[in-house]
Amino acid sequence: MNSPSAFSTPKSRTLTQKKGKETGCPMAAKRCGGDQDLLDWVGTDISASIFHLLDHPADLVCAAAVSRPWRRFVIENNLSKSLCLRLCPEVATVAAVAEVTRSPPSPAVPVSESERDFRIYSNLAGAVVSEPRNPDVAIITHCIGASSTDQFPKETMEHTLDEDYIVNFRPSYWSSGGADNPDEPESLTYRLNHDICIVDEIKVQPFEAYFQHGDPIYSAKAVRFRMGHYKLPRGSESFVTHKDENKMVNADKNYMWTYTSPGYPMLQENVLQSFKLPRPVLCIGGVVMIELLGGVQKQKADDRYYICICSAQVKGRSLSPMFMFDISDPEGYSILKYLPNTKDLYAKDMKQDDTKESLEWLSLIARYNKMNQIAVVNALMGPLFMNEYDVDDVSDDDFFE
Repeated sequence: MNSPSAFSTPKSRTLTQKKGKETGCPMAAKRCGGDQDLLDWVGTDISASIFHLLDHPADLVCAAAVSRPWRRFVIENNLSKSLCLRLCPEVATVAAVAEVTRSPPSPAVPVSESERDFRIYSNLAGAVVSEPRNPDVAIITHCIGASSTDQFPKETMEHTLDEDYIVNFRPSYWSSGGADNPDEPESLTYRLNHDICIVDEIKVQPFEAYFQHGDPIYSAKAVRFRMGHYKLPRGSESFVTHKDENKMVNADKNYMWTYTSPGYPMLQENVLQSFKLPRPVLCIGGVVMIELLGGVQKQKADDRYYICICSAQVKGRSLSPMFMFDISDPEGYSILKYLPNTKDLYAKDMKQDDTKESLEWLSLIARYNKMNQIAVVNALMGPLFMNEYDVDDVSDDDFFE
């Protein structure tokens, strides 16, 4: 899979800056009041306020190309990061950023941190606003765990990823363990197909128990969504297996949640219900939790409230391998890693050559390739349990496949 170009923008945004002549950039004319530069003419504070009015990363990059003083002003004032935070506030949870090049960096060429940050945040903002090549793609890869399950594995949350409503001659759905209190919340937690994703929409379908009297629909009162990443190092994350429902995995202490949506009422109808997020959300770490806020339907057999879901979908797109992430410390904060050399690579170019490439590049690309393999297998054969295909189990041998 190729990641989108960071600046796939309309023609009106095309960067055609040439020596201060009029271009698509609204601030391209650099001279004001004779030979005086705009920055000197209006002062630093007003200049910063003017630059903050730019709401598209292509405009900011265009402004930085006007002259050396303008570029220095944009970089030294972290304007690309500020714009990125306005577009996706989740970036505030990132502890650090790093640029990972295909070839080991030369110690003879020092890299300015401010220049590096400008490149990273400009490209991230550009990737966020770019038009997706394949919109409305389902990006769930695996089930991490459910807060409870009534009859495991017959009613495992794995069934929420099945495309068919009948599997092995029985209805396919997940059921909560049941509760006496109708306000008792439940949750389903999923792993997305890559580290860094843009999520636009989540769809959930409650289950209609056609085999019970009255065909009751076991919907939730409302839903809410969280996104983030596992706090512990890679390889320690656990998932649903054939023998383990992994119901304790949803504890907040295990995760760094970088986004929480507003609550959405759920209809008590047997339809795939769409919940459009207020804005595209940057999911840092590839974990999505669907919170089911209370039940509405009692089961007559035991007079308890149940929530049953037969389908769950997360719609969006991946920003990997251009952007990857790692855990920075025991507190669970993340390091955003930018791989500029992946922009125009095809699948055959992703194969590693250990004689020329940095070890960090090899490790990140091996992880990306493994996740891509899982996504392809899931598309062809349906979801696999994580113990069948562990994405975090990347050995040195995987670098050279």
